[in-house]
Amino acid sequence: MSGDPLTLVARPTLRQVAMLAGVSVATVSRVLNGDAYFSEVSAAKVRTAAAQLGFRVNVLARELRSGASSTTVGLLIGDLANPFWSGIARGVERELTARGLRLFTASTDEDPGLEWTLTQDMLDRRVRALLVVPSAADHGYLDVERRQGLPVVFLDRPPSNVLGDTMLLDNAGGGRAAGQHLLNGGHRRIAMLGDWSRYYTHRERSAGFRDAMERAHAVGWQPYERDNARDAASAEQQVRELLALAEPPTALFTLNNWITAGALRALRNLGAERTLPALVGFDDLDLGDLLDVSVIHHDAEEMGRLAATTALARIDGDVGPFRTVVVPSRLVVRGSGERPPV
Repeated sequence: MSGDPLTLVARPTLRQVAMLAGVSVATVSRVLNGDAYFSEVSAAKVRTAAAQLGFRVNVLARELRSGASSTTVGLLIGDLANPFWSGIARGVERELTARGLRLFTASTDEDPGLEWTLTQDMLDRRVRALLVVPSAADHGYLDVERRQGLPVVFLDRPPSNVLGDTMLLDNAGGGRAAGQHLLNGGHRRIAMLGDWSRYYTHRERSAGFRDAMERAHAVGWQPYERDNARDAASAEQQVRELLALAEPPTALFTLNNWITAGALRALRNLGAERTLPALVGFDDLDLGDLLDVSVIHHDAEEMGRLAATTALARIDGDVGPFRTVVVPSRLVVRGSGERPPV
């Protein structure tokens, strides 16, 4: 069904509000900025006129003019579509809301160039603190901001060429636990499927897994290593290729939740006549408990909460040494990781 074409109008000005209310521009400014020096009658006229015209105060411009502190905190994450990142954002936001601050979140899509652009945008907005999940190889450009008093907290991965508070997962411990669990189940042909090898989380998780294999003196598992599974579709394809080998792996260790999702899609199409390989995934995933997926679990929301409380402490004047906090991970047994080798 068609309707009338949209007609755009210019945003109203203070002068237009003043004319409609029948007061001076100065009175409009005082009312809308919360000053006490005006009559309630004038205030009612101004508010009615502003609402009628759709006038909104430019809070950012007012803060910049007055030198007041910003009420926003910036958060740069990978992709809000991923439950891990949205969990971090949820933990951050809950802490900030309790302090009367607002969270401004943007996704970098793991693009270093976009990360830099979004960072500059947040700095231009004079955010009160900046929380960053690093994707770039160099964060030295944030050093001057940090030295000028801006709290900067890094999450999930450590920064490069700059010092700052950092919140990490126990990636190596989780990878080691997954490898040891599959070894204890009798598996030796264990495939490890990872994200981009340049990521700190991939390197740490795979290092923990390799450590478990080496401690057990396991041999013959190296040909089953795969990386650069950027999304569920590429992970699904890699699992299909692995299972088509003459000697396919009897177990899979997937290094993040999207790779686990891709592996589950590949296993779903194997058919009832074939025994499924064991599967342990790093990160929990939606409906993972209903699908009986064994995982290396951690609390993404807790990581966000810790990052927020650290930033708030810096805002409040904490000038102590930078802290690196490691959020623990643990194996959650649900059934998929306990299938025996065949």
